[in-house]
Amino acid sequence: MNNLQKYIYRQFKKNETAIHELNYLFWECTSRCNLSCLHCGSDCSKDTSFPDMPLDDFLKAIDTISSPAKNFTVVLTGGEPLMRNDIEIIGREIRKRGMRWSMVTNGYLYTAEKHNALLNAGLGALTISLDGLEKSHNWIRNSKHGFSKTDRAIDLAASSARLNFDVVTCVNQRNFEELDAVYNYLKTKQVKTWRLFTIVPIGRAKNNPELLLDNFQFKGLMDFIVEKRKLKEMDVKFSCEGYVGDYETKVRDGAFFCRAGINIGSILIDGAISACPNIDRNFSQGNIYSDNFYKTWQTKYQAFRNRNWTKTGQCEKCDEYKNCQGNGMHLWHGNKENVLACHNSKILR
Repeated sequence: MNNLQKYIYRQFKKNETAIHELNYLFWECTSRCNLSCLHCGSDCSKDTSFPDMPLDDFLKAIDTISSPAKNFTVVLTGGEPLMRNDIEIIGREIRKRGMRWSMVTNGYLYTAEKHNALLNAGLGALTISLDGLEKSHNWIRNSKHGFSKTDRAIDLAASSARLNFDVVTCVNQRNFEELDAVYNYLKTKQVKTWRLFTIVPIGRAKNNPELLLDNFQFKGLMDFIVEKRKLKEMDVKFSCEGYVGDYETKVRDGAFFCRAGINIGSILIDGAISACPNIDRNFSQGNIYSDNFYKTWQTKYQAFRNRNWTKTGQCEKCDEYKNCQGNGMHLWHGNKENVLACHNSKILR
Protein backbone atom coordinates (compact mmCIF):
# COMPACT_ATOMS: atom_id res chain seq x y z
CA MET A 1 0.00 0.00 0.00
CA ASN A 2 1.29 3.48 -0.84
CA ASN A 3 0.83 6.45 1.48
CA LEU A 4 -2.35 7.63 -0.26
CA GLN A 5 -3.94 4.19 0.03
CA LYS A 6 -3.00 4.05 3.71
CA TYR A 7 -4.55 7.47 4.30
CA ILE A 8 -7.78 6.46 2.54
CA TYR A 9 -7.97 3.27 4.56
CA ARG A 10 -7.41 5.18 7.81
CA GLN A 11 -10.36 7.41 6.92
CA PHE A 12 -12.45 4.35 6.10
CA LYS A 13 -11.68 2.84 9.51
CA LYS A 14 -12.50 6.13 11.20
CA ASN A 15 -15.90 6.19 9.49
CA GLU A 16 -16.62 2.54 10.31
CA THR A 17 -15.74 3.20 13.94
CA ALA A 18 -18.08 6.18 14.12
CA ILE A 19 -20.97 4.12 12.72
CA HIS A 20 -20.01 0.94 14.68
CA GLU A 21 -22.66 -1.24 13.08
CA LEU A 22 -22.88 -4.60 14.82
CA ASN A 23 -22.43 -7.31 12.17
CA TYR A 24 -21.08 -10.30 14.10
CA LEU A 25 -21.96 -11.45 17.58
CA PHE A 26 -19.98 -14.28 19.11
CA TRP A 27 -21.86 -16.29 21.70
CA GLU A 28 -19.63 -18.28 24.02
CA CYS A 29 -22.45 -20.74 24.59
CA THR A 30 -20.38 -23.24 26.56
CA SER A 31 -16.98 -23.45 28.20
CA ARG A 32 -17.02 -27.24 28.03
CA CYS A 33 -14.75 -28.95 25.51
CA ASN A 34 -14.10 -32.53 24.46
CA LEU A 35 -10.41 -31.84 23.80
CA SER A 36 -7.51 -30.42 25.81
CA CYS A 37 -5.50 -28.58 23.16
CA LEU A 38 -1.97 -27.49 23.91
CA HIS A 39 -2.53 -23.99 22.52
CA CYS A 40 -5.86 -23.20 24.19
CA GLY A 41 -5.92 -19.65 25.49
CA SER A 42 -8.97 -20.19 27.66
CA ASP A 43 -7.05 -21.40 30.69
CA CYS A 44 -5.83 -17.90 31.40
CA SER A 45 -9.21 -16.25 31.60
CA LYS A 46 -12.23 -18.46 32.09
CA ASP A 47 -13.47 -20.98 34.61
CA THR A 48 -14.82 -24.17 33.04
CA SER A 49 -17.08 -24.59 36.06
CA PHE A 50 -19.50 -22.14 34.43
CA PRO A 51 -22.66 -23.96 33.31
CA ASP A 52 -23.85 -23.57 29.73
CA MET A 53 -25.77 -20.33 29.30
CA PRO A 54 -29.51 -21.01 28.97
CA LEU A 55 -30.80 -20.26 25.49
CA ASP A 56 -33.58 -18.02 26.81
CA ASP A 57 -31.03 -15.78 28.50
CA PHE A 58 -29.17 -15.30 25.24
CA LEU A 59 -32.36 -14.70 23.26
CA LYS A 60 -33.46 -11.98 25.67
CA ALA A 61 -30.13 -10.25 25.03
CA ILE A 62 -30.33 -10.32 21.22
CA ASP A 63 -33.97 -9.32 21.31
CA THR A 64 -32.77 -5.89 22.50
CA ILE A 65 -31.41 -5.35 18.96
CA SER A 66 -34.31 -3.43 17.44
CA SER A 67 -33.01 -3.29 13.87
CA PRO A 68 -30.27 -5.85 13.20
CA ALA A 69 -27.86 -5.19 10.34
CA LYS A 70 -28.85 -6.84 7.06
CA ASN A 71 -26.19 -9.54 7.33
CA PHE A 72 -26.12 -9.78 11.13
CA THR A 73 -24.69 -13.16 12.14
CA VAL A 74 -24.52 -14.98 15.46
CA VAL A 75 -21.39 -17.13 15.74
CA LEU A 76 -21.59 -20.02 18.20
CA THR A 77 -18.29 -20.66 19.90
CA GLY A 78 -16.95 -22.11 23.12
CA GLY A 79 -15.40 -24.37 24.37
CA GLU A 80 -16.83 -26.70 21.78
CA PRO A 81 -20.40 -25.72 20.82
CA LEU A 82 -21.33 -29.30 19.89
CA MET A 83 -20.99 -30.28 23.54
CA ARG A 84 -24.47 -28.75 23.85
CA ASN A 85 -27.40 -30.93 22.81
CA ASP A 86 -29.63 -28.04 21.74
CA ILE A 87 -27.64 -26.46 18.89
CA GLU A 88 -30.41 -27.14 16.37
CA ILE A 89 -32.97 -25.46 18.64
CA ILE A 90 -30.62 -22.51 19.05
CA GLY A 91 -30.20 -22.23 15.29
CA ARG A 92 -33.92 -22.25 14.63
CA GLU A 93 -34.57 -19.56 17.24
CA ILE A 94 -31.92 -17.34 15.68
CA ARG A 95 -33.37 -17.86 12.20
CA LYS A 96 -36.87 -17.05 13.49
CA ARG A 97 -35.51 -13.59 14.27
CA GLY A 98 -34.31 -13.10 10.71
CA MET A 99 -30.67 -13.46 11.76
CA ARG A 100 -28.00 -15.71 10.35
CA TRP A 101 -25.93 -18.11 12.42
CA SER A 102 -22.65 -19.94 12.10
CA MET A 103 -20.38 -22.04 14.27
CA VAL A 104 -16.72 -22.68 15.08
CA THR A 105 -15.89 -26.34 15.81
CA ASN A 106 -12.96 -28.69 16.28
CA GLY A 107 -14.95 -31.19 14.20
CA TYR A 108 -14.64 -34.08 16.63
CA LEU A 109 -18.41 -34.46 17.11
CA TYR A 110 -19.38 -33.38 13.60
CA THR A 111 -21.06 -36.48 12.20
CA ALA A 112 -23.21 -36.91 9.08
CA GLU A 113 -26.33 -36.96 11.24
CA LYS A 114 -25.28 -33.76 13.01
CA HIS A 115 -24.34 -32.11 9.71
CA ASN A 116 -27.80 -32.68 8.24
CA ALA A 117 -29.53 -31.56 11.43
CA LEU A 118 -27.56 -28.34 11.55
CA LEU A 119 -28.25 -27.56 7.91
CA ASN A 120 -31.95 -28.12 8.52
CA ALA A 121 -31.71 -25.69 11.43
CA GLY A 122 -30.35 -23.01 9.09
CA LEU A 123 -26.59 -23.23 9.62
CA GLY A 124 -25.11 -20.85 7.05
CA ALA A 125 -21.38 -20.87 7.76
CA LEU A 126 -18.93 -23.14 9.51
CA THR A 127 -15.31 -22.82 10.62
CA ILE A 128 -13.36 -26.05 11.17
CA SER A 129 -9.98 -26.13 12.91
CA LEU A 130 -7.18 -28.17 11.33
CA ASP A 131 -3.69 -27.76 12.73
CA GLY A 132 -1.52 -29.75 10.37
CA LEU A 133 -1.34 -33.26 8.99
CA GLU A 134 -2.23 -36.21 11.20
CA LYS A 135 0.77 -36.30 13.54
CA SER A 136 0.98 -32.53 14.03
CA HIS A 137 -2.76 -32.07 14.40
CA ASN A 138 -3.12 -34.86 16.94
CA TRP A 139 -0.16 -33.50 18.91
CA ILE A 140 -1.53 -30.00 19.36
CA ARG A 141 -5.10 -31.26 19.84
CA ASN A 142 -3.87 -33.78 22.41
CA SER A 143 -5.98 -36.49 20.80
CA LYS A 144 -5.18 -39.75 19.00
CA HIS A 145 -8.26 -39.47 16.80
CA GLY A 146 -8.44 -35.70 16.31
CA PHE A 147 -7.26 -35.69 12.70
CA SER A 148 -9.59 -38.45 11.50
CA LYS A 149 -12.56 -36.71 13.10
CA THR A 150 -11.64 -33.36 11.58
CA ASP A 151 -11.04 -35.00 8.20
CA ARG A 152 -14.58 -36.36 8.32
CA ALA A 153 -15.98 -32.94 9.26
CA ILE A 154 -14.20 -31.28 6.33
CA ASP A 155 -15.62 -33.86 3.91
CA LEU A 156 -19.12 -33.26 5.23
CA ALA A 157 -18.82 -29.46 5.03
CA ALA A 158 -17.44 -29.64 1.49
CA SER A 159 -20.36 -31.85 0.42
CA SER A 160 -22.87 -29.05 1.00
CA ALA A 161 -22.87 -26.47 -1.80
CA ARG A 162 -24.85 -23.90 0.17
CA LEU A 163 -22.68 -24.02 3.30
CA ASN A 164 -20.05 -21.30 3.48
CA PHE A 165 -17.16 -22.90 5.32
CA ASP A 166 -13.48 -22.34 5.90
CA VAL A 167 -10.61 -24.16 7.55
CA VAL A 168 -8.41 -22.38 10.08
CA THR A 169 -4.89 -23.43 11.04
CA CYS A 170 -2.75 -22.40 14.00
CA VAL A 171 0.73 -22.23 12.51
CA ASN A 172 3.41 -23.40 14.95
CA GLN A 173 6.86 -24.98 15.10
CA ARG A 174 5.51 -28.48 14.46
CA ASN A 175 3.44 -27.76 11.34
CA PHE A 176 5.40 -24.91 9.77
CA GLU A 177 7.41 -27.16 7.45
CA GLU A 178 4.32 -29.03 6.24
CA LEU A 179 2.22 -26.04 5.16
CA ASP A 180 2.65 -27.00 1.50
CA ALA A 181 1.44 -30.50 2.26
CA VAL A 182 -1.56 -29.16 4.19
CA TYR A 183 -2.36 -26.87 1.26
CA ASN A 184 -2.36 -29.83 -1.12
CA TYR A 185 -4.44 -31.90 1.29
CA LEU A 186 -7.07 -29.15 1.50
CA LYS A 187 -7.14 -28.85 -2.30
CA THR A 188 -7.99 -32.54 -2.58
CA LYS A 189 -10.80 -31.93 -0.10
CA GLN A 190 -12.15 -29.11 -2.28
CA VAL A 191 -11.73 -26.55 0.50
CA LYS A 192 -12.24 -23.07 -0.92
CA THR A 193 -11.00 -20.91 1.97
CA TRP A 194 -8.03 -21.47 4.27
CA ARG A 195 -7.26 -19.00 7.03
CA LEU A 196 -3.95 -19.11 8.86
CA PHE A 197 -2.96 -17.49 12.12
CA THR A 198 -0.28 -17.68 14.79
CA ILE A 199 -0.62 -18.44 18.47
CA VAL A 200 -0.78 -15.83 21.23
CA PRO A 201 1.44 -16.56 24.27
CA ILE A 202 -1.43 -16.85 26.75
CA GLY A 203 -3.13 -19.74 28.51
CA ARG A 204 -1.54 -23.14 27.86
CA ALA A 205 0.61 -21.68 25.08
CA LYS A 206 2.33 -19.14 27.30
CA ASN A 207 5.30 -21.31 28.28
CA ASN A 208 5.45 -23.65 25.30
CA PRO A 209 8.11 -22.45 22.80
CA GLU A 210 7.15 -25.16 20.30
CA LEU A 211 3.94 -23.28 19.62
CA LEU A 212 5.46 -19.90 18.79
CA LEU A 213 7.08 -19.03 15.45
CA ASP A 214 10.40 -17.22 15.41
CA ASN A 215 10.78 -14.09 13.29
CA PHE A 216 12.28 -15.95 10.34
CA GLN A 217 9.39 -18.42 10.32
CA PHE A 218 6.81 -15.65 10.63
CA LYS A 219 8.19 -13.89 7.57
CA GLY A 220 8.24 -17.27 5.84
CA LEU A 221 4.56 -17.66 6.64
CA MET A 222 3.82 -14.30 5.03
CA ASP A 223 5.76 -15.30 1.90
CA PHE A 224 3.96 -18.64 1.79
CA ILE A 225 0.56 -16.94 1.84
CA VAL A 226 1.58 -14.42 -0.82
CA GLU A 227 2.70 -17.20 -3.17
CA LYS A 228 -0.42 -19.32 -2.64
CA ARG A 229 -2.70 -16.34 -3.23
CA LYS A 230 -1.03 -15.78 -6.60
CA LEU A 231 -2.11 -19.27 -7.69
CA LYS A 232 -5.80 -18.43 -7.12
CA GLU A 233 -6.57 -22.10 -6.51
CA MET A 234 -7.85 -21.45 -3.01
CA ASP A 235 -8.62 -18.34 -0.98
CA VAL A 236 -5.60 -18.46 1.34
CA LYS A 237 -5.31 -15.59 3.79
CA PHE A 238 -3.72 -14.43 7.00
CA SER A 239 -6.19 -13.86 9.81
CA CYS A 240 -7.11 -10.44 11.18
CA GLU A 241 -4.77 -10.91 14.15
CA GLY A 242 -2.27 -8.16 13.42
CA TYR A 243 -0.72 -5.49 11.23
CA VAL A 244 1.95 -6.84 8.87
CA GLY A 245 3.42 -3.71 7.29
CA ASP A 246 4.53 -4.16 3.68
CA TYR A 247 2.55 -7.42 3.44
CA GLU A 248 -0.74 -5.60 3.97
CA THR A 249 -3.26 -6.38 1.16
CA LYS A 250 -0.87 -9.10 -0.09
CA VAL A 251 -1.81 -11.70 2.52
CA ARG A 252 -5.54 -10.94 2.84
CA ASP A 253 -8.31 -9.22 0.95
CA GLY A 254 -8.05 -5.87 2.72
CA ALA A 255 -5.68 -4.04 5.01
CA PHE A 256 -5.52 -4.80 8.72
CA PHE A 257 -8.54 -3.64 10.68
CA CYS A 258 -9.26 -4.96 14.16
CA ARG A 259 -13.05 -4.74 14.15
CA ALA A 260 -13.46 -5.85 17.76
CA GLY A 261 -15.95 -3.51 19.39
CA ILE A 262 -16.54 -1.79 16.06
CA ASN A 263 -18.43 -4.44 14.10
CA ILE A 264 -17.84 -7.46 16.33
CA GLY A 265 -19.33 -8.08 19.76
CA SER A 266 -19.65 -11.05 22.06
CA ILE A 267 -21.68 -12.45 24.91
CA LEU A 268 -19.44 -14.56 27.11
CA ILE A 269 -20.26 -17.63 29.17
CA ASP A 270 -20.98 -15.64 32.35
CA GLY A 271 -23.07 -13.04 30.52
CA ALA A 272 -20.25 -10.52 30.13
CA ILE A 273 -20.60 -8.21 27.11
CA SER A 274 -17.38 -7.82 25.13
CA ALA A 275 -15.97 -8.21 21.60
CA CYS A 276 -13.96 -11.21 20.33
CA PRO A 277 -14.06 -13.97 22.97
CA ASN A 278 -10.26 -14.23 23.19
CA ILE A 279 -9.85 -10.61 24.29
CA ASP A 280 -8.86 -10.03 27.93
CA ARG A 281 -11.99 -10.26 30.09
CA ASN A 282 -11.06 -6.97 31.74
CA PHE A 283 -12.34 -5.27 28.58
CA SER A 284 -15.91 -6.40 29.30
CA GLN A 285 -18.43 -3.57 28.90
CA GLY A 286 -21.26 -4.87 31.05
CA ASN A 287 -23.32 -8.00 31.58
CA ILE A 288 -26.58 -9.15 30.01
CA TYR A 289 -27.92 -10.04 33.46
CA SER A 290 -27.74 -6.40 34.55
CA ASP A 291 -27.45 -4.35 31.35
CA ASN A 292 -29.37 -3.88 28.12
CA PHE A 293 -27.15 -5.57 25.55
CA TYR A 294 -27.78 -3.32 22.55
CA LYS A 295 -27.72 -0.11 24.58
CA THR A 296 -24.33 -1.22 25.89
CA TRP A 297 -23.15 -1.79 22.32
CA GLN A 298 -24.31 1.66 21.26
CA THR A 299 -23.03 3.66 24.21
CA LYS A 300 -19.94 1.93 25.59
CA TYR A 301 -16.86 0.21 24.01
CA GLN A 302 -14.80 3.41 24.31
CA ALA A 303 -11.58 1.42 24.78
CA PHE A 304 -12.25 -0.33 21.46
CA ARG A 305 -13.31 2.72 19.47
CA ASN A 306 -10.63 5.13 20.65
CA ARG A 307 -7.41 3.18 20.94
CA ASN A 308 -5.10 6.06 21.78
CA TRP A 309 -4.49 4.35 25.13
CA THR A 310 -2.49 1.69 23.25
CA LYS A 311 0.17 4.25 22.34
CA THR A 312 2.45 3.04 25.08
CA GLY A 313 5.48 0.81 25.45
CA GLN A 314 6.89 -0.28 22.09
CA CYS A 315 3.88 1.28 20.31
CA GLU A 316 4.53 4.78 21.67
CA LYS A 317 7.15 5.88 19.14
CA CYS A 318 6.33 3.51 16.29
CA ASP A 319 6.14 5.15 12.85
CA GLU A 320 3.40 2.72 11.81
CA TYR A 321 1.15 3.34 14.80
CA LYS A 322 -1.37 5.38 12.80
CA ASN A 323 -1.96 2.38 10.54
CA CYS A 324 -1.70 -0.32 13.19
CA GLN A 325 -3.28 1.35 16.24
CA GLY A 326 -1.78 -1.07 18.70
CA ASN A 327 -2.32 -4.26 16.69
CA GLY A 328 -5.16 -6.66 17.55
CA MET A 329 -7.12 -6.06 20.75
CA HIS A 330 -6.58 -9.69 21.79
CA LEU A 331 -2.88 -8.89 22.21
CA TRP A 332 -3.45 -6.56 25.16
CA HIS A 333 -3.48 -8.55 28.39
CA GLY A 334 -2.57 -8.06 32.02
CA ASN A 335 -1.40 -4.54 32.89
CA LYS A 336 -1.97 -3.32 29.31
CA GLU A 337 1.33 -1.44 29.31
CA ASN A 338 2.68 -3.22 26.27
CA VAL A 339 1.33 -5.29 23.39
CA LEU A 340 2.04 -9.04 23.59
CA ALA A 341 3.21 -9.27 19.98
CA CYS A 342 4.17 -6.87 17.20
CA HIS A 343 3.82 -8.65 13.85
CA ASN A 344 5.42 -5.84 11.89
CA SER A 345 8.59 -5.91 13.97
CA LYS A 346 8.92 -9.65 13.31
CA ILE A 347 9.04 -8.91 9.60
CA LEU A 348 11.52 -6.03 9.88
CA ARG A 349 14.09 -7.86 12.00
